[in-house]
Amino acid sequence: MTADLARDVWLPIPPGEIDGLPDGLDYLFWDGGENGDQPFPGDPARCVVYVVPYMKRQPVKVRPLREMRSLQVVQTLTAGVDDITARLADLVPGVRLCNARGVHEASTAELALTLTLAALRGIPQFVRAQDQGRWQSAFHPALADKNVLVVGYGSIGSAIEDRLVPFEVARVARVARSWRTTARGPVHPIAELPALLPEADVVIVSTPLNDSTRGLVDADFLARMKDGALLVNVARGAVVDTEALLAELEKGRLTAALDVTDPEPLPPGHPLWTAPGVLISPHVGGPTSAFRPRAERLLADQLGRFVNREPLRNVIVTTGTESGS
Repeated sequence: MTADLARDVWLPIPPGEIDGLPDGLDYLFWDGGENGDQPFPGDPARCVVYVVPYMKRQPVKVRPLREMRSLQVVQTLTAGVDDITARLADLVPGVRLCNARGVHEASTAELALTLTLAALRGIPQFVRAQDQGRWQSAFHPALADKNVLVVGYGSIGSAIEDRLVPFEVARVARVARSWRTTARGPVHPIAELPALLPEADVVIVSTPLNDSTRGLVDADFLARMKDGALLVNVARGAVVDTEALLAELEKGRLTAALDVTDPEPLPPGHPLWTAPGVLISPHVGGPTSAFRPRAERLLADQLGRFVNREPLRNVIVTTGTESGS
């Protein structure tokens, strides 16, 4: 099967439900199925664009890759692409891997703010008291007047700051891989984290997971955070050293609000479930009512670009190049 003859596109959303898909391609629906064993919708060798099923386990996402010998584009519906980059060796050369920048910013930023407010204002304790029919008043810190550090200032980090500003925070400090300026102020390089951490009341982590960020939030990182500070993780679980975090939580020196954990899903009986001062949500930063319309717009635009041979959006890596080999 040559790439010139192949024109199948595998979509995890039924094609008839996506407005604006361009002509000239054959659209097939495949989302892996509930148990990950859904039969392939066609010959994987004919697939030129593979849109990765959303909210499925990594083995499901990568199952067809080895057989997709005509593949030209892998489009994820997630901001993070670590599930796919771990299997780049399965892809033929020249495949462009694209992420879903623009799809999850609103939902993930909303959850980052929700977790921050809920943890600071003691919402979990109020819910537990409500379950027991107890009127339990308490004094809790406000987000207002706090110094917030956003670690991972990409599109999601920027969206988080958009939502922090109306809450009258004292300061938002921004950290990314390298220094740059924005309309709101400087973005500090990651090398400056040791000096910034002691000043932060709230540290929100929104980095991608890669070799440079795996275990970034380690014992040294946590030790530099001020007493009573809150760590919020809406990135990937493996960005945080779980054992180091547990040690700080058990001492009562820090609190945490985590949408992602390592391991994930968090198994029954894991000490994070019962650690003091931790709020856990089950990796729900992306799946909201905001996801579907944004995902559909991205796919229609991206596939239109593919058909018209225009530059694709959000290309993270191309296989066979020095960075994607």
